Amino acid sequence: MRRVYDEPDPGDGRRILVDRLWPRGLAKERAHVDEWAKDVTPSNELRRWFHADRDARRAGFEERYRAELDDHAEAVAALRAEGERGTVTLLTATKDPGTSHVPVLLARLESPA
Repeated sequence: MRRVYDEPDPGDGRRILVDRLWPRGLAKERAHVDEWAKDVTPSNELRRWFHADRDARRAGFEERYRAELDDHAEAVAALRAEGERGTVTLLTATKDPGTSHVPVLLARLESPA
């Protein structure tokens, strides 16, 4: 898991953006993104709801996002398969990836299929 604004690292492997919106101010050529996996990101509705009050809504957000991931099981399975084939780095524009949706997604990807 890395910020998409950080310089690519040779050890990144396949770089997959897991944000619903393209990162502000970042040209696609500079991002070095191999894939944009929108189907495994929180819906626009959920994203807006969470950002209105991140601290108070964290637990509810995680629960609702896990339910959305259940609805997109094929996309989650495809991303999991990418990781089984080789190194994958999930990219996000979030300032603090550890408090974003990415840890929830990582937990789902690392859980048994």
